[in-house]
Amino acid sequence: MGRVVPMHTVPRLSLANGVKMEQLGYGVYKVPPAETAGLVTLAIESGYRSIDTAALYANESGVGEAVRNAVAGDGLSREDLFITSKVWNDHHGYDQTLRAFDTSMSELGLEYIDLMLIHWPCPAKDLFVETYRALEAIYHEGRVRAIGVSNFEPEHLEKLLAETDVPPAVNQVELHPLNQQTRLQDFHAKHGIRTEAWSPLGRGSLLQEPVFLELAKEYGKSAAQVILRWHVQMGNIVIPKASSAGRIRENINVFDFILDDAAIERIAALERGKRYGSHPNEVN
Repeated sequence: MGRVVPMHTVPRLSLANGVKMEQLGYGVYKVPPAETAGLVTLAIESGYRSIDTAALYANESGVGEAVRNAVAGDGLSREDLFITSKVWNDHHGYDQTLRAFDTSMSELGLEYIDLMLIHWPCPAKDLFVETYRALEAIYHEGRVRAIGVSNFEPEHLEKLLAETDVPPAVNQVELHPLNQQTRLQDFHAKHGIRTEAWSPLGRGSLLQEPVFLELAKEYGKSAAQVILRWHVQMGNIVIPKASSAGRIRENINVFDFILDDAAIERIAALERGKRYGSHPNEVN
């Protein structure tokens, strides 16, 4: 692999513990394992430095391969890349989480993971506090640089904050213009938790929304770029998934324009509380 020259500069945000994380990353949900290494390599070559995977996705090994290849080249060090993975629902519990982390480390083939999340709270199991305590132990050992959660509602976060010591650095949730998660974002801001958006384009359904088609024409950008720019201006972390070279490059090219107040107001008015994924209380 040749020298990696980023096409765009992505802002880096400070997490609660001071670790820096790129505001826009590449998500590999539903990326086939056989295609993962190639697409992640393309993403890195296109300027992405943050890659989001999970045990559930069964493609951690491809992410790790791409990272190792990038580091073996002459353009990047391991510290330049930020890798996130997640503990799946079947592995809740202290010992199970420790084993799941070891498995993710083995699949990735890396010496450490930058951010490890609990994928879902699974409230009916009532094991997410125990699961998080295992992540705290791993964090204190230095094998992960930051820990957090995914799909946690305020009531789950309140329990976690009351019963553990290390506040979650990130809560990764379904967030897009039809589901803006204002109450949750307010909770995050109060407690120093970064909001990270999965399904930032509403699983692609928003790309034909008239508001975004109109704004795309106005700004000379694509509908996807307008939506991703909205996420960035809201101050959130965002991890769009893409499976083509053109879309991968397009998604990161959102730092050369700014949506004005009128555009932000039009997007704010789209709030519907619409979810394309499951409600966290329904997943166990």
